[in-house]
Amino acid sequence: MVPTVEWKNGVVRLLDQSRLPEHVEFLDCRDYRAVADAIRELKVRGAPAIGVTAALGVALGAQAVSAADFAHFSQAVEAVCDHLGATRPTAVNLFWALDRMKKKLASLAAQPIASAKAALITEAQAILEEDIALCKAMGKHGAGLIKDGETVLTHCNAGALATAGYGTALGVIRAAWEQGKKIQVIADETRPVLQGARLTAWELMQDRIPVTLITDNMAGALMRQGKIQLCVVGADRIAANGDVANKIGTYSVAVLAKAHGMPFYVAAPYSTIDLKTKSGADIPIEQRNPLEVTTIHGSHLIAPAGVAVYNPAFDVTPAELITGIITEQGIFKPGELARQFAF
Repeated sequence: MVPTVEWKNGVVRLLDQSRLPEHVEFLDCRDYRAVADAIRELKVRGAPAIGVTAALGVALGAQAVSAADFAHFSQAVEAVCDHLGATRPTAVNLFWALDRMKKKLASLAAQPIASAKAALITEAQAILEEDIALCKAMGKHGAGLIKDGETVLTHCNAGALATAGYGTALGVIRAAWEQGKKIQVIADETRPVLQGARLTAWELMQDRIPVTLITDNMAGALMRQGKIQLCVVGADRIAANGDVANKIGTYSVAVLAKAHGMPFYVAAPYSTIDLKTKSGADIPIEQRNPLEVTTIHGSHLIAPAGVAVYNPAFDVTPAELITGIITEQGIFKPGELARQFAF
């Protein structure tokens, strides 16, 4: 897979996911504001990838600070963090990464500013490398849930494109495929931005993993026909009680899975688990531009001009609908997370 995000020659280089699948293009962000714009405009998306990109954005912003003393340097870097933190409210990995960069910043007070700048780059790169390792660990734990010959449904994109590499939900699928299992993947198109159609289908085809694209309203019919055996999705935030916020439409898939007696799994690293948020009712849900619903790629109109639009980017799946949550530490029931990840 081509890198989703990387630090290269002093810039943050992103695979521009708004251009996929027609064009594989890279975006070089030369200042932190460009990084923030890329996150806001979905040029990079997926909770883990957003977190990694934000960390690199902090490091990038720090390089341009010209303060002569640490107090002013720290103040300027904190402002960079605030700017990046205002981009997208739901994915908790964003805030986790910014908090980690702030803690690193605070630990550098005794160092020369040049050394502090270098240390922030090192920390951001460590976050990137750890994300890939976490995804591979999740894949190893989750691969056993998929039996040889089974068909897996996934919603949105929780693959290498949504992370620094390998993927969460698709990491589980990828690991099962690497074990030699002859599996099939059903990918929901994932309206309105079509991450399943544009990104998941493209990514799986790159790896030659068999994938079939369906519209979002076909899943129930295929479940009833016995053409799907389990569901695996990613997450943007998991509350302390195990409720999961993920791409809009995830809740519907979970309800359908429950109705048809099939397992519904969520794959996510520890940075997605937000023990400060008690339940899904407390998770902020991002509202996005109506044009995502009324047009294709903001240009071709598919609805009457002026129609009222409701466009939440995420929904919340209650813990009782989730069979298990796949993490880098193993697979847990939703109610076990608070105890397992209380650190």
